[in-house]
Amino acid sequence: MPLPPERGGRAFSVNDGRDAGLTLGRLRSNDLRSPFHGIRATESTDDDPLEHCRAYAKRMRPGQFFSHLTAARLWGAPLPAQFGPGAIGAAEPLHVSSCAPQRPPHTRGVIGHDFPADGVPHQLRHGLPVASAAAMWVQLAGLLPPDELVVVGDYLVLDPFLLDPLDPRPYATIAELADQLAAHRGRGKRAAVAALARVRTGAESRPETLLRLLLVDAGLPEPLLNQVLKDSGGRFLGRVDMVYPEWRVVVEYDGDQHRTSTAQYERDLTRLDAIRRAGWTVIRVRKHGLFVRPETAVAQVRAALIAGGWHG
Repeated sequence: MPLPPERGGRAFSVNDGRDAGLTLGRLRSNDLRSPFHGIRATESTDDDPLEHCRAYAKRMRPGQFFSHLTAARLWGAPLPAQFGPGAIGAAEPLHVSSCAPQRPPHTRGVIGHDFPADGVPHQLRHGLPVASAAAMWVQLAGLLPPDELVVVGDYLVLDPFLLDPLDPRPYATIAELADQLAAHRGRGKRAAVAALARVRTGAESRPETLLRLLLVDAGLPEPLLNQVLKDSGGRFLGRVDMVYPEWRVVVEYDGDQHRTSTAQYERDLTRLDAIRRAGWTVIRVRKHGLFVRPETAVAQVRAALIAGGWHG
């Protein structure tokens, strides 16, 4: 028996299937999966975090919302490698929370959390109820290493140079992170307080945040982030990842654009050459220099600063 068109391609509840005229036998057939109790789907949702959440949302009760690591996926937060590429499936249960008097869920594939009645602000994202960006950040405090918590904080407070009108940003402000943290009574509060003091606006990627933290932890001055440089005549030279204006040093994280886009890589080279001709020292840090030999990156930046007149 073919599925009704409105039931194909998306998960649906058993009750909705019965209302559409499907028999129990049809709902138990081999071409349908059951990602959660009472839910059927025609295809696997495990490899798509959003679809996996949409499948479970069919059985969520009023007042329940996605939280913790699941909320981080829905907000698109950059997470370290040990959390995988972003797949939510059998190896990673969904985190679903509720505030009193609503009770948290207890079912396979789900980790339930409960909060006081005034506990956690939540909102709709992708049409799904999810913890607010600031609340999600605080919930990650007991899970992420300190530097990675700063990475997520930088991501949430970023006001990007190019804004997607369908996805307004920043997702949170530093003040909102602080307000949520002040009300937090759970794990990781001390680490989160330290991380919040290091969150900055302007970092546009996880490597940029980690590179900034690496330099500062090595005793170097804190750079300005994603600044526009102009020549002596006021002409635009380009935007750069990090800059030390006093010592005319630019630090750029050199990502994978040479592999993913030759045209973008050539534009970056042209931009950096123009910046050098204007009298700036440019240090390019690659993936190996950040994650494998960080001492090399620190030494290069330190030498450039000293040459520019920094006395340590």
